Amino acid sequence: MTDELTGLEAELRSNGISVERVDRGETVELVYMTAFPGPTVHHMEMGRALNVFIDLAKADRWDPKPVEATVIRSEDDVQGTWRAEPKWFEGLLEYRLSEEDFSERVLGTLSEPAAAASSTEEESA
Repeated sequence: MTDELTGLEAELRSNGISVERVDRGETVELVYMTAFPGPTVHHMEMGRALNVFIDLAKADRWDPKPVEATVIRSEDDVQGTWRAEPKWFEGLLEYRLSEEDFSERVLGTLSEPAAAASSTEEESA
C-alpha cells in the first residue's frame, strides 16, 4: 500500500466513509459500508465521498481518474454502485460544470439492485 493510497483511505475515513477497500490503478475502485442500510444509496454519503476526491484534486494531491464505487450494507449485500468520470471532476474544478451538473451526472450512474428488485416485486403484487 502506498502513502498516497493510505492518504486517500485516511481522508475518506475522516469524512465518515467506512472504507472496506480502495484500489488504485487506472481506476480508483472504492468499496464502502454504508451507515444508511436502507433500500437505496444515501446521496449525502455519496457526496461526502466525492468531496474527498474533489478536495484532493483542488489541493493537487490527486489527478482525476475514473472512480467506481460499490456501496455495501454487509460483506455480501450490495446496496448499489456509482461512478464518476475524470472529465466531470476536471469540469467542476475548471468551472465548466456546476456542482448540480456534476451531481446529476454521478447520480445518473447510480445502480441500486435491491431497490429495483423491490419495485418489481411491488408492481407484481
